[in-house]
Amino acid sequence: MNVMKELRRRVASALADMIDNPQPFAEMVKPAQDAQFGDYQANCAMPLAGQLKQKPREIAEQIVAKLDVEDLCEPPDIASPGFINFKLKEDWILSQGQVLITDDKLGVETPDSARTVVVDFSSPNVAKPMHVGHLRSTVLGDALCRILRFRGIHVYSDNHIGDWGTQFGMIIYGYKNFLNKTAYQNNQVPELSRLYRLVNQLSDYHAARNSLPQLEEQLEQQQEILESKRSELDMSDKKARKELGKLEAAVNSTKEKIDSTASKITALEADAELKSLADRDPEIAKNARLETAKLHQGDKENTELWNQFLPACLEMLHQMYARLDVQFDMELGESYYQPMLADVVESLKAKGLASESDGAMCVFMEGNAAPFLVQKQDGAFTYATTDLATIRYRIEELKADEILYVVDARQAEHFKLLFETSHRWGFDQADLRHISFGTILGEDKRPFKTRSGDTVGLESLIDEAVEQSRKIVDETDDSKPNGPELDESTRQQVAEAVGIGGIKYADLRHNRDSDYVFSWDKMLSKDGDTATYIQYAHARICGIFRKGEINRESVQNDGNPLMISAPEERALLMQILRFGEAIETVCEDYRPNVLTQYLFELSNLFSSFYARCIVLKEENKNLRASRLHLCDLTARTLQTGLSLLGIETPEQM
Repeated sequence: MNVMKELRRRVASALADMIDNPQPFAEMVKPAQDAQFGDYQANCAMPLAGQLKQKPREIAEQIVAKLDVEDLCEPPDIASPGFINFKLKEDWILSQGQVLITDDKLGVETPDSARTVVVDFSSPNVAKPMHVGHLRSTVLGDALCRILRFRGIHVYSDNHIGDWGTQFGMIIYGYKNFLNKTAYQNNQVPELSRLYRLVNQLSDYHAARNSLPQLEEQLEQQQEILESKRSELDMSDKKARKELGKLEAAVNSTKEKIDSTASKITALEADAELKSLADRDPEIAKNARLETAKLHQGDKENTELWNQFLPACLEMLHQMYARLDVQFDMELGESYYQPMLADVVESLKAKGLASESDGAMCVFMEGNAAPFLVQKQDGAFTYATTDLATIRYRIEELKADEILYVVDARQAEHFKLLFETSHRWGFDQADLRHISFGTILGEDKRPFKTRSGDTVGLESLIDEAVEQSRKIVDETDDSKPNGPELDESTRQQVAEAVGIGGIKYADLRHNRDSDYVFSWDKMLSKDGDTATYIQYAHARICGIFRKGEINRESVQNDGNPLMISAPEERALLMQILRFGEAIETVCEDYRPNVLTQYLFELSNLFSSFYARCIVLKEENKNLRASRLHLCDLTARTLQTGLSLLGIETPEQM
């Protein structure tokens, strides 16, 4: 049973004849911050005071008088100025804990109504190696799929890969003009990636050269305006100073753009070979776009090249997903929807949503300056068109009730326009959600890069994590009192679990909206809020059963009752009972950090229990059996919780 949900239901019932809409106030029932006040606390009397024109304590007394919680709780306590404290009865806690001993779901309830959810996540461009920028979407999306499925919800995980965009035009152009045949024959994907980067670099160089004179002219104009305003404005006037500050900020921003642009030009021109290639084709960006257009128009040569490139690119992605233990139900990329795009635009036009603007087809939104572009002047379709076709497919074919887009926060404007267009188009049956997230930062608080300034490759990041984890595993095993316990193969398996688990947990433990600093030391620490700490707690419990030569399955079926003889036992059992609450809270706004926090607190409570309560050497057989049940329940909850985050739990570390 989800205790918090049950208490909220009963508080809402008590409030029913006091206010018209009791549910928002019932939602104020929360776990108590301090155990001395009980297990749960409700502070709804305070916000109700103004509405009911009564003192908070008087309202709290009325609520308590109407409450029916005798089967669950001790008599509720009212603390000044009007907090209602609930302490669960010990017999009730033990009875609920007894149920969990044989419950594979550990108290997690299945929703009353069936629901189909599509989770769109990861979605890399297939012709480029995955990098650290793909980490958050991949890890977060996978965790959400696992958690939703565990609750009994029908989930489609979809990797909407970029296999048809402008990057293929750049690769095809690079293949035709700059291919290293030997490198391509040895390993296709690295050579295709090099070609993409080369064409992109040369295109950026020409764009920089073209934009620099305009930026310099813009700076000159801004500086003239700034000097003029300085002489005109009364600097004792606060508004004048604010206006001047804005002008100065604009000047500084343009200076930064000029410096960045000039640096890009200088860096390329310092390389004689790159400069020669750039001089040879000043229209390279345009020519690459033409290759994209030819591909989209069905050009035979470009289509054959696309079919030649794609299998190797997909295999590279699949190898990375296998290492991360991430699976997808479908992998319908942009190319799958290409045949549907013309009809999308025609449908938008027929419904009066899309109209022509400067030769392009756009959907205009009231209150939004920029339109939603669905077809360019040259006839090419856009990401917006593909996304609209995808929504129609997911609603009509997959019968989706909800679609989650696990994409970084910088795409918020795109999804706002996409969802509004979709609803106006008539596809408003499903709840569309942008599950946004922040950026991974380096120690310098800037986006995480290598020392040379390149984006960190995901494969190299994982390799480094496993390498560092292996050092920790070796050191820990070698320092055990009775000598090492792990063979070479097991040490490497544990290093993989700890390293990859550390990366995932470090990402998921943060509120997804926040940026976070990537730190190896913090990520792999055996102490504190890390996967390693929780994995060690699980391994310690497995060690108890191994040392006692006790089969955990036999414990689960022994029929012995749970007992509470110490505060640490009660606190540990209460936390185990809250697992279902944690899972449901995650699903309210799709925030896995609620689950990481729960698992960290459970590990801490087990540590306190283990330090205070003897297990294997306990002389009272009934108490020993009860404590073995608590150990097993804790291990199962830790293992289940980490698995829902995509993290392995070794039995030995």
